[in-house]
This record gives sequence, structure tokens and C-alpha cells, in this order.
Amino acid sequence: MIINITIFKSLILILLLLISNVHANCNKAKNSNSIVVAGGSITEIIYFLNLQNKLVGVDVTSNYPLNAKKLPSIGYIRNLSIEGLLSLKPNLILAEESIGPPIIVKQLNKTSVEFRIIKNNYTIDGINEKFLCISKILDIEIKNNINYKKFVNNVKKLKSFVKNNNKEKKDILLILMMKGTSPIIAGKNTSGHGFIKMIGQNNSMGKISGWKPVSSEQILIANPNYIIVTKRALKDFTSIEKFLKLPGISSTKAAKNKNVFIKDGMSLLGYGPRTINVAKEILINIKD
Repeated sequence: MIINITIFKSLILILLLLISNVHANCNKAKNSNSIVVAGGSITEIIYFLNLQNKLVGVDVTSNYPLNAKKLPSIGYIRNLSIEGLLSLKPNLILAEESIGPPIIVKQLNKTSVEFRIIKNNYTIDGINEKFLCISKILDIEIKNNINYKKFVNNVKKLKSFVKNNNKEKKDILLILMMKGTSPIIAGKNTSGHGFIKMIGQNNSMGKISGWKPVSSEQILIANPNYIIVTKRALKDFTSIEKFLKLPGISSTKAAKNKNVFIKDGMSLLGYGPRTINVAKEILINIKD
């Protein structure tokens, strides 16, 4: 029995080490002079801290600020190649958890290049944790950084708005994109669900899990007070009025009262600095 317990403890230790190698810690990197980033929020934070001179390549979700789009592209975060990443000769690769395909993580862990995955926690504090983790990896003291101070102030304001909001909680439908005529909505366990909770409101599709297409009947039953929709979802519509005439959506309280927020997908769901600003803006404009 003692041997079995010892073996069990050893297996647990090995498992923890493997996990730590994949979801790497926030310890200082050995060399961060040339960084490749896979994940728009990480790129945004690096620019926010005025460290963009370290970047040698980014993925296509790194579309903010606009200058980031001028950097060499490594492709889409979920479909990267080891050749494309290493061709830019980085000292450090920083990635969001959605990096893929799965084999890329194994391949990167076998190279001599430092590789860190920055965890996404879909909360207000989760964004700050991302800031702190990146600053530790890059060995930057950010407490006195002017931009970071502004960010912390915005976090405090948002938390205060949420805490002191005496309005009745509203049911919100968040639409990411369209699949034909069916909206792809945010169910629980999504960044969209986290955003709705971040502003202290109810997800009208909270009984659904993941990003899922829904029928007009499901939307009508949910009958949200507000709709948050990405610009991506509206790209095939000539106007917001056309979108609001979709079956199901047209009969909701949100459509009838024109309670719709149209937002850039990355600013809304990227969980970078702009997400706090978007959350604050939406919360302020929710009416009784």
C-alpha cells in the first residue's frame, strides 16, 4: 500500500509538471527581446504598456491597434504552424489558451524557444491578472505605468458601477456571428457569458452551453431586454434595421425598443484593456 501511495504521489507530481509546462507560469522570461504573439488581447496589452518594440510577429486576431497589423503575420491563432512561428526567430512566444492545432503546443515545448500560455479568466479581475502575468514575464514594473494606472482606475469605476447599480437586472442576448439565418449566441462557459456577468446582468441564453446557433423560437422565448451584437455578425446586413427584422429577433423587447449595442468583437470579447471600457459604456447605457 505504501508503494502504491508513493507511485500515486509521483504520478500527481509528473502531471502537475506537465500542466505547468503547457499553461506556463508568469516567471520572468530568460530573453524577451523578440516576441511572437498568438492572441489579440496579449498584443493589445503589450502596446498598452508601450513595449511594442519587442514584437516581431503577431496572429491575425491582433488587429488593434492598427499598427499591429503591419507586423509579420503568423496566421490564425487556432491554425498555426511551427515553421511560421520559428521563421521569425523569436526568443519568446506568448499565446492565449485557444492556440492550435493541439500538436503545436507539443511541438513548441520541444524547441529551445520559451513558450508561455496566458490564461483567460472571463472576469474583471481576470483581465488585470493577465496584465500582471505579462508584466512579470517581460520583467516590467507596471504599478507606476501611466496607462496601467488608467486601466486600474477604469476597473475600479466598473466595479463601482456594478456594485451600486440599483436597476433591475436585464436579460441580454449576445450574438457573435451568423450561420445562415441563425445567430450564433453566447451560452454559459463562453467569453460572452463572462462579459454579461461582468456587467452584472443576466444571460438570456444561460441554459445553453457554449457558442451555439439558435432558432427564432428560442430567441423569442428568451425575449431579451437588450442585444449585444458584434460588427462581424452585421457584415451581411445593409443596416441594423434589417438585422432587427430577423424572425424571432423582431418580436423581442430589445428589437421593439431598439436596445442594441454594436461592438467590435475583439474589444468586446478579447479581455484586454478595451473590454473594461466597453463593459462600462454598455452598463451606463442600460435603462430601467
